[in-house]
Amino acid sequence: MRGDVFKALADDTRRAILDALFIADGQTLTALAARFPAMSRFGVMKHLAVLEEAGLVTTLRQGRSKRHFLNPVPIAEIANRWISKYAEPFGTAMVGLKAGLEQEQR
Repeated sequence: MRGDVFKALADDTRRAILDALFIADGQTLTALAARFPAMSRFGVMKHLAVLEEAGLVTTLRQGRSKRHFLNPVPIAEIANRWISKYAEPFGTAMVGLKAGLEQEQR
C-alpha cells in the first residue's frame, strides 16, 4: 500500500470526499470544492493530496482541468487483510448454528 491509508481515512472530510467521488467519479477540484462550502478550495486541495498520496484517489489531466477518481483498491486490501480474517470464524460459526437449528426442526 502506498502512503498511509489509515491516516487518510481517519479524517471525516477526506471520507466525505471519497463518498462524493463514489457518487460521481471524475470530478474536478472546482466541483469537489462546491460540495464543501465551509472549506476553502486550498483546504479541499490539501485533503485531495493526502488521498492521492495514500493511493485512494487517482487523477487524470484533461487539457487545463484535472479530474479525480476514486481508487477502491487500497480499501479492498484493508478489507481483505483485516476484516475478512476476523469475520471468517464468525461466519463459519453462524453457518454451523443455522445447520444445527435446521437439523433440530426436522
